[in-house]
Amino acid sequence: MPGVVLVMTERLAPNSLLSQLDMQPRVRSFLARALEQGRTSHAYLFLGAPGSGKLEAAWALAQALICDDGGCGTCDHCVRVARRTHPDVHLFSPESATGYLIAQTRELLEDVALAPIRAKAKVYIVDRAEQLRANSANALLKTLEEPPAGVTFILLGTSADAMLPTIVSRCQCVPFRTLSEEQAVAAVERACGAPRGRCRMALSVTGGPARAAEFLKSAERQDARRATVRALDMLRRSDEADILMAAKDLVLAVKAPLDEVKSTQKAVLEQNADYLSRGALKQLEDRNKRELSARERSGIMEALASARSLLRDCLLRLEDPAADLVNEDVPEVVERLAAATDTAGAVRALEAVSRAEARIARNITPQLAIEVMLFDIRKALLCL
Repeated sequence: MPGVVLVMTERLAPNSLLSQLDMQPRVRSFLARALEQGRTSHAYLFLGAPGSGKLEAAWALAQALICDDGGCGTCDHCVRVARRTHPDVHLFSPESATGYLIAQTRELLEDVALAPIRAKAKVYIVDRAEQLRANSANALLKTLEEPPAGVTFILLGTSADAMLPTIVSRCQCVPFRTLSEEQAVAAVERACGAPRGRCRMALSVTGGPARAAEFLKSAERQDARRATVRALDMLRRSDEADILMAAKDLVLAVKAPLDEVKSTQKAVLEQNADYLSRGALKQLEDRNKRELSARERSGIMEALASARSLLRDCLLRLEDPAADLVNEDVPEVVERLAAATDTAGAVRALEAVSRAEARIARNITPQLAIEVMLFDIRKALLCL
């Protein structure tokens, strides 16, 4: 594995994304020094547990590489990267339950050969890189080793052991340390100023500090969580029609934040129409559709995480009535759920959430998966 030299000094613009990597100071220092010395790699592999900040660091590095001033945090390039709308920074995630599709890799390689749209550089962020199948990874290898000038790859993974050695050998590996719960909560508090209890709840829903801070700043995403809480709370007195309506309402709540994404995508297309060929515009439109699908899927999984968090509190209340709740803003809901079941029922309800996640991973329609989940949870909870 390529060695990593970590240093502890940096001079960063206060508004840059890189300056905000408070919970990974060694990574921040390493990247800042590489940028300052003009010695950035053509390919990075960020390694660490989920929630350790790899994706946030990838966007921070992308901002610094795209910006003409190394990440000033205020120019048009920096603002677009911070909003995740820059046309020269591309985020790829697995589009199949079993990993990356070969078509995704083919599209990436075709895009690499094109000139940047607005900036002088291009950045490709490959999330969950351990899910690159052998054929996809092999197709990527040569370009990863010798990309065109101005192109940088940032791969994100949990462990080098889970990836092809040939992929690892072509990247500069950067390890991310795992955050404790207290560190994660503190990071969210600093990012958005919310009370500690709200930060704990957001972390239980999203899994990472940066995502938790974004969640607490989004009224629509919090509405989706409230819809999930309502759906579980009303199960004890719901008939089949009520449950079907609750599942429909939950899916609609999950889709609500996508309106802003669609508006942003439309604006970006209009702004870049004069720069792009018809083929490039079609590629951007296709990517936008995939982004919407990915965000809807992420919202559904967030709703399921909300359900799991609430049911864990129910189980905790049954096992230890004095324990602190994560969902401390809805203690009455937790009490009602706990009063309706026993430990075995709460465990079966949690298993229903896991089954729903597995079904959605197999591309079962989210609304159908949620309907089945709610019916299963009702059956589990009404065991007394």
